[in-house]
Amino acid sequence: MSTSTRANRPRGGKARRSGNTGPISFFISLFIVALGAIQLVSTFHTYAMDLADLNSLKREEASLQERKQDLENEIARWDDDAYVTAQARERLGFVFPGEQAVRVMHPEAVTGDDGADDAADQSSDPSGSTLPWYEELDYLFGRADRSDDSDAAATTNDTTGDTSGQE
Repeated sequence: MSTSTRANRPRGGKARRSGNTGPISFFISLFIVALGAIQLVSTFHTYAMDLADLNSLKREEASLQERKQDLENEIARWDDDAYVTAQARERLGFVFPGEQAVRVMHPEAVTGDDGADDAADQSSDPSGSTLPWYEELDYLFGRADRSDDSDAAATTNDTTGDTSGQE
C-alpha cells in the first residue's frame, strides 16, 4: 500500500468520527465546575452565618451569666440583716424605737444639688412636702376621688349655666 492510503486510514481498522466534540465537552466541564463553585460558595456562606450566630449566642450567654451573677449577689445581700435594715430605713422611712426621724426639707442646701430630680416628684404634691410612699398613695387616691366629683359638678354647672345664659 501506498503511504497516502495509510495516512487516510484510521488505526485499528475502524472509521473515525468526524466532528468537533472538544467545545461541547469544554462547556459541559465548565458547567460542572460552575455548579461546584456555587455549591462551595453556598456552603461557606452557610458556615459564616452559623459562625456569626454562634458568636452572637456566646456573647448573649456571657451577658446572661453576668446578669445571673448580679441577681444572685442581690439575693445574697437580702440575707444580710444590716442590708434589710438599711433598705427599710431608706425606702420606707422606718426608724428604730427611741430614734427621731429627721427629714431635710431643702436637700440642695445640704448636698449642693439643685433638686432637679425631686422637681417631678414635688409637682404632683401641691404642698411641696415629700410624703412617705404610702401616705402619698393615700393622698393621690383622695385627690383622684375629689377630681372626679369636682369634674362632675363642673359639668353639671356648665350645662345649667349654658342654658340659663341663653335665655
